[in-house]
Amino acid sequence: MLKITKSFTNITQIANGVLKRNISLTASCYYDQKWREDKGLPMNSNAFGPLTNLPDYTFLDGRPTPLGSNQKARLERQHQIAEKIVTQISELNYAKQRHARLKAEKSAEKESIIKNKLKPKGHLLLKKD
Repeated sequence: MLKITKSFTNITQIANGVLKRNISLTASCYYDQKWREDKGLPMNSNAFGPLTNLPDYTFLDGRPTPLGSNQKARLERQHQIAEKIVTQISELNYAKQRHARLKAEKSAEKESIIKNKLKPKGHLLLKKD
């Protein structure tokens, strides 16, 4: 169903004295979008589904069918998105490992500084509790 969102009436007078009435109606592009959103479907019904993803026909002898219109472009776009996801995940894993390594190096450096400090001498060295 279309919803009328705005109506505006304007009366203008043309040079020869004839009145002209302009009515402007704007139909919303809200056509059943709430229902689609509630069902978890995409906003555009032609963006995904068997009509766009499956071939238009099949060969009876089992030969593969050629790709449909825009199907190759859609597959390439999805492949690029998948590659970007893989590279970003690898960068994230590298950053986590680097952070853990730097943290371990910092704690090792603190331990070495504490270890190399001046040590007690004499009877304090023999006395360990």
